[in-house]
Amino acid sequence: MALAPAAVEALTAAVTGPVLFQGDPGIPAEIGAFNTFPAHDPEVLVAAESEGDVVAAVRFALENNLAVRTVSTGHGSPTPIVDGVLVSLRRFHGVSIDPDARIAVLRGGTRWGEVIEAAALHGLAPITGSSATVGAIGYMLGGGLGPLARTFGFSSDWARGFRVVSGEGQVVVANEFENADLFWALRGGKGGFGVVTEMTVGLVPLTTLYAGSVLFDAPHIEAVYKRWADWSSDLPETVTTAAALASFPPIEAIPEPMRGKTLLAVRYAFIGDAAEGERLFEPIRSAAPVYLDGVRVMGPADVAEIHSDPADPGPSWDRGMMLDRVDGAFVDTLLGAIGPGTHTPIMACEVRRVGGATERDVPGGSAVGGRGAGYALVLIGAPDPALFDAVLPSVADGLTGALAPWVSAVTTPNWAGGFGVPGTFEASWPADTRERLAAIRADYDPAGLFPFAPSP
Repeated sequence: MALAPAAVEALTAAVTGPVLFQGDPGIPAEIGAFNTFPAHDPEVLVAAESEGDVVAAVRFALENNLAVRTVSTGHGSPTPIVDGVLVSLRRFHGVSIDPDARIAVLRGGTRWGEVIEAAALHGLAPITGSSATVGAIGYMLGGGLGPLARTFGFSSDWARGFRVVSGEGQVVVANEFENADLFWALRGGKGGFGVVTEMTVGLVPLTTLYAGSVLFDAPHIEAVYKRWADWSSDLPETVTTAAALASFPPIEAIPEPMRGKTLLAVRYAFIGDAAEGERLFEPIRSAAPVYLDGVRVMGPADVAEIHSDPADPGPSWDRGMMLDRVDGAFVDTLLGAIGPGTHTPIMACEVRRVGGATERDVPGGSAVGGRGAGYALVLIGAPDPALFDAVLPSVADGLTGALAPWVSAVTTPNWAGGFGVPGTFEASWPADTRERLAAIRADYDPAGLFPFAPSP
């Protein structure tokens, strides 16, 4: 649509950060997306440097009948944004720590790495995601299952408050005392409520943990995976673990020990005495000859090394789901589809053991979906955009069908892959939670400014 020159002039005068318009060659660099596949080219890009910039962007959109979407680090939207107003928060970041209160206050575009490093200086740690480059707030809004989830729960359980620019262009505070309905929704309801400009999270005292990954070579994958499936089903809440099957291409960018190999990584995090952590992990270490061993005593600042998620931008494709259980038959089905020698375009598959603290809701309740699941599964496709539209979805559909006996009826929104697969939006929450979320979105965004639910 054509924007009135007076409205454009008023917006650029009100915003301290850059304002770019559709077709501007500076848009890709300004967004700086982690997932480089979707080519975002909105009608208006507001690169916010303050909460006031966000308010101005939302009010401009409201006055001009434009949708508003938000991007921080680019781990989010897997589809191109080509209309409306896109608010980029990557310039608006930073964290402050109150060590006495054990809280961190984060600006809208803050990544987990900033929070982890700042908290570690005080012997504290956030209940973070597995990647240090993910935007903390976008991750928390969807619940968040990180490497310490069984011990400390969903990451969103540690949210203590938010500042939000609503669909009416007003700054709203949401916590257990103010706008408690919105606070409930923001802890797991994901999106459609406004632009979160600030979040307060609780921290835990943590100076060391016994954690990392051990890798096993292809001949031992089946035996180790079945041992892990049995072992992981009966663990204390002090342990969070995952099994990640990965096929590494034979290219120089891959470290030489993994280059061209199919390996199984068993990821492990234990909160407590290292000797006890080593004892509990012994059934995995003794399951087969260990190819590479990186489990050790580490500081909380090193928590991202447990999963070693990629830190560099690139095209990415994923599909996720929750699982009720994992057993030997599940392992046979999974390896038969994407195990060694199958020549699949699925580059990696991680299955995380959840449960424990994730099963218990917070006082006052929250909107997070998936508390009843025992495991979470994510598929990572080969980073070739030519496969994204048809090949990878087809393979994933076939695998999902084969795994149907183990797939949970309710998943969690961070595992939904942007709701691109029919039914994933509806499955991300129980029906009553989904209905309550819709009502709260209507209260705080009466004009429907923030698109969220997939198109019918």
